[in-house]
Amino acid sequence: MQTDREHSLLSVESLQRVFVTREGFSTTRLEAVAGASFAIRNDRPEIYTLAGESGSGKTTLARLVLGLEHATSGNMYYKGRDVLHLTNKERRDWFLKEVQPIFQDPFATFSPLKRIDSYLYETTRNYKMATTREGIDAHVDEALHAVGLSLAEVRGRYPNELSGGQAQRVSVARALLTRPSLLVADEPVSMLDASLRMSIVNLFRTLRDEHKVSVLYITHDLTTAYYAADRIAVMLRGWVVESGPVENVLGEPLHPYTQNLKNAIPEADPEKTWEGDASLAVMDTEEYTRTGCRYAGRCPAVMDICKTTVPRDIEVQGRSVKCFLYDEEVPEAERTQAMANGAPVA
Repeated sequence: MQTDREHSLLSVESLQRVFVTREGFSTTRLEAVAGASFAIRNDRPEIYTLAGESGSGKTTLARLVLGLEHATSGNMYYKGRDVLHLTNKERRDWFLKEVQPIFQDPFATFSPLKRIDSYLYETTRNYKMATTREGIDAHVDEALHAVGLSLAEVRGRYPNELSGGQAQRVSVARALLTRPSLLVADEPVSMLDASLRMSIVNLFRTLRDEHKVSVLYITHDLTTAYYAADRIAVMLRGWVVESGPVENVLGEPLHPYTQNLKNAIPEADPEKTWEGDASLAVMDTEEYTRTGCRYAGRCPAVMDICKTTVPRDIEVQGRSVKCFLYDEEVPEAERTQAMANGAPVA
């Protein structure tokens, strides 16, 4: 999939991360992110989602974006600048100010022995967002108001005195202190009660619409992904297998894996019993090292070519799909038969 780095806020191009482990005389090479490409638009803020089951590579990709992992190969550009080769000073003074993380567990972000407001004050001072005490208070209070809190509510309080939803909102407020253009939120609602999840997701929508902040939202929860995202990339064992507008990708999925993910969500209908048989197996290392398509071992529409050759990214029906079912270089008769074998296409 081609990306337009000149007109993108963030452009990820064929990014790869390989982990090598050695045990005795044997070496295992695991390609956690394999040639992933996507772009977040720069002309208007958006929520771009990376979705997939555990082990799909979405968190590793988020860590690559944040610079917490080093890429094995590929390119990444932020506002047109190469961010894989920044100096430490450029990364600290510019990139980390522009791109802020929000992690899964808000309570792991804060020391239980340190007051919440001290983190907010330190971030404001470190990035020189204000200098006087009055200015710092006003800046912190502004960020807290953006997430539905106030300085008066959190001043002097310790993390254990906040609810999970409040702690995550403070985490978001802390990220907003540097006035970033992009938030990287890695599973930010997975540790919250169901009643609190939508409040955080709605907060991201408010930040996009009212504060003009884009969000890279990483999740395994397709329900919140469909509700929140403008565009989505579905990941499988390090690959982006389907990407595009969320209403296309999740509304009418084309890749057999995306269809399987969607079918794994039971309908909220008390009159129905769910009789689906979605195969969402636990992480199988073989899928990372398999020759050909990494979904071939579970795909109901597998063809012979899938077992030997890596599929291309094909532009079809308003999205990109990494699948031979839509590759016109494969004989139409083979593709038609494979679709009939278990990959219904809208």
